[in-house]
Amino acid sequence: MAAGRCLLLLFLLPWLVTASHSPPGCKIRITSKGLDLVKQEGLRFVEQELQNITISDLHGKEGQFHYNISQVKVMDLQLALSDLHFQPQQHLVFNINNASISLRFRRQLLYWFFYDIGSINTSADGVHIHTVLQLAKDEAGRLKISNITCNASIARMHAGFSGTLRYTRHYCTQPLAFQICPSLEHASLVLLNSVLDTVPVRNYVDEHIGIDYSLLRDPTVSTDTLDLDFKGMFFPRVRETQELENHAVEPVIKETERMVYVAFSEYFFDSAMQAYFQAGVLAIELQGEKVPKDLEVLLRATFFGTIFMLSPTVDAPLRLVLQVSAPPRCTIKPTGTSVSVSAFLNISLVPPGRPAVPLSSMAMETKLSARVYLQGKALRVQLDLRRAWAAVAASPTPLSPQLFSLQAPLKTLLQLTIMPIINERTKKGVQIPLPEGMDFTKEVVTNHAGFLTVGADLHFSKELREVIEKYRPAPTSAARPSSEPTAPSLEPQQL
Repeated sequence: MAAGRCLLLLFLLPWLVTASHSPPGCKIRITSKGLDLVKQEGLRFVEQELQNITISDLHGKEGQFHYNISQVKVMDLQLALSDLHFQPQQHLVFNINNASISLRFRRQLLYWFFYDIGSINTSADGVHIHTVLQLAKDEAGRLKISNITCNASIARMHAGFSGTLRYTRHYCTQPLAFQICPSLEHASLVLLNSVLDTVPVRNYVDEHIGIDYSLLRDPTVSTDTLDLDFKGMFFPRVRETQELENHAVEPVIKETERMVYVAFSEYFFDSAMQAYFQAGVLAIELQGEKVPKDLEVLLRATFFGTIFMLSPTVDAPLRLVLQVSAPPRCTIKPTGTSVSVSAFLNISLVPPGRPAVPLSSMAMETKLSARVYLQGKALRVQLDLRRAWAAVAASPTPLSPQLFSLQAPLKTLLQLTIMPIINERTKKGVQIPLPEGMDFTKEVVTNHAGFLTVGADLHFSKELREVIEKYRPAPTSAARPSSEPTAPSLEPQQL
């Protein structure tokens, strides 16, 4: 019996491993080059935070020496030697070495019968700060700084006084060092996490569909890269809890030359088309003057006998309804990206004040080529008709004599009339999960078998401080649950 259980476990083990590792529909890699850019912006932020350090008034007695130090203010920082690097498995390490801080404070000193009062400018040299940030996925699937460890020390203080007044050096050094880490902890766990809150996790794309960018697992950190696996699944707003199983190839990013790489599998695009299909919006209707004149003449000639028997409705307007019959499918190959679409084209007459008169129902198969590109933070798709053919629904052959003459005009209809309508809907794109104020530049798209990657550099369109001030948490306001979908914004967010 025990042997049988072991054998069953061996058979189930591959399935259990697969089930525990859901493939991502979207994957982002940040390289060391991207981290260097983040360090430059982060240093400005750290300088601003340390300049705002507040130290409580200090007073006490040392033998016959009485002191009171107040209004301590950081005047200047020099953070020349700094380093930000990845540390496996989930950490970022931020080091500042041999920095200097200039201070100004008010002193009151009493030694026996000698009393001294005034302001002093002094400097702290040999400032060392070692900070380790732990990155993790929170309950809503958002990347967060989950923990921070910090150590700070100051080697020496300098001031333009000596004698009994030298005691003030020690009393300023230690309190200042003690305030550095709490300031950085607040900056990381509160302020920087408020910036990460601007990354879209589960958002509405438009009035029909939304997208789920929740992280599937904690980030994977190597010495050179940070990899993030996102679900990357679209959903219809009428069925927000629906899950589409991912059977696509998992994206694999091997490159490290650019600052950032974003990979999308076929599942990413398939789920978008599935969501739109279930929302019931993959249909286009053309009637009357919207039907191209040449096509109208050809259709009336093709169905002349049927129309003639329907007199007096000969002059009734034509109506063409193109209805997608199944969710379109995306295929990504090294040679390019294509979309296969199955649809029905219903042709009818619509006499004023009378029911529509069906003329024909055609099954159509089309193949579209797709150009995927990135602009700003919006992923966009430009579609072009590659080939199309139609068959009468009751005909066993794709090209019946009745439809042979209609193939070219119907393809022209798709190319000149239908494709512009579709591309108008897709040109706004969908936002990539990056924090506010950070955008892509110099994007290059590369196709692989089953997925495509976008390599790019990064730049800050807004300063980190500007974004933080915009989203700084209010102490008394309750935070809205981050897992709730948000309404569409005015930024490009539609696919």
